Amino acid sequence: MSEQTRSRTALLVIDVQESFRQRESWRHASDPDVAGPVGRLVDFARDRGDLVVWVLHSEPGTGSVFDPALGHVRPIEPLAPRDGEPVLTKTSHNAFTTTNLQQLLTERGIHRLITCGIRTEQCVETTTRLASDLGYQVTFVVDATATEPIPDPAAPAGRPYAEVLADPRTLGTAEIIARTTYALAGRFATVTTVKELTGS
Repeated sequence: MSEQTRSRTALLVIDVQESFRQRESWRHASDPDVAGPVGRLVDFARDRGDLVVWVLHSEPGTGSVFDPALGHVRPIEPLAPRDGEPVLTKTSHNAFTTTNLQQLLTERGIHRLITCGIRTEQCVETTTRLASDLGYQVTFVVDATATEPIPDPAAPAGRPYAEVLADPRTLGTAEIIARTTYALAGRFATVTTVKELTGS
């Protein structure tokens, strides 16, 4: 890949934030240590001179783990933005609608995006789909994403989490990730792994 192409690539680190680690469901995530593979991607992007963009999800005034007043809307350690790396805060599922991400990418001449983060099928997939529709060439790094089991929509709300896990209608993380892979590959993105992308 040429230097010109590299300079036009950005890594989007989406919602890899402490908020998720505060939830009971995170113990059952597909990869509770997802900050590890994400960190490898960040190092890879920095070494190549790619732009690293940090995106955090915020729900002000809700009192939830995504309420910035509680202090959890920050990258999972040891991940940390460097000086000059943009940090955007969104209130929508995708990273574009409630931020200036597209303007930032346009100003820097970015045409290629690499996406990773939490949750696989929600904010990362949604950002990937929208980015593709906006004309970006997108690479989705599946093993640098993580998600949690999803309860059946028809199940009663507010159940103990043990009941959610025991419910055969609950969608497991492996199936969620597989569905996202099938939905994105060849349509919205190139789906790859950290090893395939970085060569190590």
